[in-house]
Amino acid sequence: MAASYERYVGVAGGSVCSDEIFNLAQEIGYSLAKKGAIVVCGGRTGVMEAAAKGAKKAGGKTIGILPGADYSEANKYIDYAICTGIGQARNLLVVLNSRVLVAIGGEGGTLSEIALAMKHDIPVVALRSWPLHEINSGGDLRLFHPTETVEQCIEKVVELLSE
Repeated sequence: MAASYERYVGVAGGSVCSDEIFNLAQEIGYSLAKKGAIVVCGGRTGVMEAAAKGAKKAGGKTIGILPGADYSEANKYIDYAICTGIGQARNLLVVLNSRVLVAIGGEGGTLSEIALAMKHDIPVVALRSWPLHEINSGGDLRLFHPTETVEQCIEKVVELLSE
C-alpha cells in the first residue's frame, strides 16, 4: 500500500464563504475521503471547516494546519491539528503537505496558496475559484486545472494522484 502522505489532498478557500461554496466544499471533502484521500486544510472556518466536515461524514481523516499557537482554533472536524504560530505563512505548509491542492472560491489567501502550489510543482484543481486560465498573460498554466462541477474536480484529483 502507498504511504498515506501520497493521498494528502489540500483544500484551500475562504474562512468566510457563501452557503453555496460551503456546500460545494463539504461535498468535495466527502468525495475526497470516499476516494481514500486525507484532507489537509488551514483547520479553521469557512471552506476549511466544510471540507473537513464532509471528510468526517465519509469516515475520512483530516489535518488542520493552524496559523496560531492555540489548538482550540481548530474546527471540530479536524483530527490532527498542527499549531504553527506563523500566521498566513502557514499557507505554505498547507501546500507543501498536499500532493494536489483543490481551490474552492476564496480570496487573497487562496490565491497565495494557488501560487505557492504552482511554484512548488503541485497541481491545483480549481472549482469556482480564481480564473487564472482566463487572465493568463502567456505563463505556463500546466499545473492549473479549472473545473465546473464537483464530479469534474474529484475526477481530476484522482487522475493527478495516480500520476
